[in-house]
Amino acid sequence: MTASCANSLSANRASDQSNGAEAPTAHALGLLACTHCAAVWPRERSPYRCPRCHARWHAPDAHGLRLTWAYLFASVVLYIPANLLPIMSTGSILGRSSHTILGGVAELWSSGSWDLSLIVFVASIVVPILKILVLALLAWTAQRRSSWRCRERARLYRIVEAVGHWSMLDVYVVVLLVALVRFGNFASVQPGPGLVAFASVVVLTMLAASSFDPRLIWSSSRA
Repeated sequence: MTASCANSLSANRASDQSNGAEAPTAHALGLLACTHCAAVWPRERSPYRCPRCHARWHAPDAHGLRLTWAYLFASVVLYIPANLLPIMSTGSILGRSSHTILGGVAELWSSGSWDLSLIVFVASIVVPILKILVLALLAWTAQRRSSWRCRERARLYRIVEAVGHWSMLDVYVVVLLVALVRFGNFASVQPGPGLVAFASVVVLTMLAASSFDPRLIWSSSRA
């Protein structure tokens, strides 16, 4: 049944594209796609659960965007102290110093490690900002039921999910340094309050991405 539904959907889509018309949505064709096993079934086949994995059906809920907006707002608020507060402090017999994310990038650049500096800058500054902006764009257009560039927005969502965990690079580095650099009074590394704020930003953006239902991108497409 799943193969026949997929073939029917592909045939209808090819026919619409050859006629220059916009491809119909699964909802318009009377089909439901399981979010757990990706099986496609006629809506009347099982109105409550997926016949393959028995997961409960749920329709795209625009009210769930409020949770996405809440996670995004909290991540924006915490992003400020994440960049202003020191992410770690190092101590040695020569003294003690604290480092913010941007300060660490500048220090790496000035010391000649420009490649590592660029990696940290992209992973810790560029990626979180772009992720927040992209998620805000997706939530805003879904809330307005916009039909603007649905395919491109769907690709953006998949990219955000794929690269989200790379924002934890600074957290991984500091945790490794804290675990490795322990030499008593000679040298030590301590995590700073900025690390907690930065890790919270990464977790909140991941929660915002997981709470966003990508089917809302297509809910306003023409049937």
